[in-house]
Amino acid sequence: MALDPIYLATAVEAALSAGRTHLEYFRQDPQVQKKGPIDLVTAADVAAEQAFRQLIAARFPSHAVLGEEAGAGRANTAGARCRWIIDPLDGTTNFAHGLALFCVSIALEVDGRLELAAVYDPVACELFSAERGQGARLNGAPMRVSTRGELIDALLCTGFPYSIRERQRRQVDVFAGFLGRSRAVRRLGSAALDLCYVAAGRFDGFWEEQLNAWDIAAGALIVEEAGGRVTGYDDRPLDLFGGHIVASNGVVHGAMLDLIRESQQP
Repeated sequence: MALDPIYLATAVEAALSAGRTHLEYFRQDPQVQKKGPIDLVTAADVAAEQAFRQLIAARFPSHAVLGEEAGAGRANTAGARCRWIIDPLDGTTNFAHGLALFCVSIALEVDGRLELAAVYDPVACELFSAERGQGARLNGAPMRVSTRGELIDALLCTGFPYSIRERQRRQVDVFAGFLGRSRAVRRLGSAALDLCYVAAGRFDGFWEEQLNAWDIAAGALIVEEAGGRVTGYDDRPLDLFGGHIVASNGVVHGAMLDLIRESQQP
C-alpha cells in the first residue's frame, strides 16, 4: 500500500530533531539514571521521546506510540491502526560514556505491518530510511546489502543483553562459535545502527536476543528493503516481541542460523 508522504516526512523530521537533542546533551552532563544494574537512561532519552510524542499527538491524534521510556506496550497500543515505534536514543550506554555511537530509531506500523523507518546518527550525519516496497536509502541514496557468501569472509556484529550476567554461558558460546568461523565479530552497542550497517553492506550479518521492539523495528525494515533477510533464531518471520533476531545479506543467513543452533546445544 502507498503511504501518504507526510508519514515518512514526519519520521525524518522527528529523527533529525532527536539528533539535535542528542548533540545538545552529548559530552555535557548526561544526567544518567539507572533502570537496572547496567541499564541506563539519560535526560536526552527522555527529552527526545517526549518531543516525538508531542509531535505525533498534534499531527496524528489517532496514532499510538510505543516508546522505550514512556512505554505503552503491545496490548495497550493494539487497537490503533497506526503505531509508531521509537527508541529515542539507541546506544545510551555509549552516549553516557561520551562514545560517539548512538542514534534515534523510528518505525511506523500500519495494521500490524512495518511500513516505514528512519534511523539517524547525528554524529556521522547519516540518515538511514526505508519505505516498504520502495527500497532503503542512506542520506537519500539507494543502498544494498553485501554479497559475501561465506562466513569465513563475513564481518558480523552482535550485542549482549542487560541480563548477560545471569545468562553468560549461552551468550558466550554463540559468540565464540562465530569468532571461530567468521572473519571477525564486532560489538558496537547500538542494535539499530548494527542493522543499518548490515543494510549498507558494512556488516554481513547481525544476531542478538532479548531485544525490544523499539530496538529493532526500524532497522529490520531497512535491512529487508536493502535486499537482506531478517528472521528469528527459529528461521520464522521476525516477531518484534519474540526476543531474538538474525539479520543478514541473505547469503550467509542459513549458515548463521545453523551456527546459533549448534552453539546452543547442551
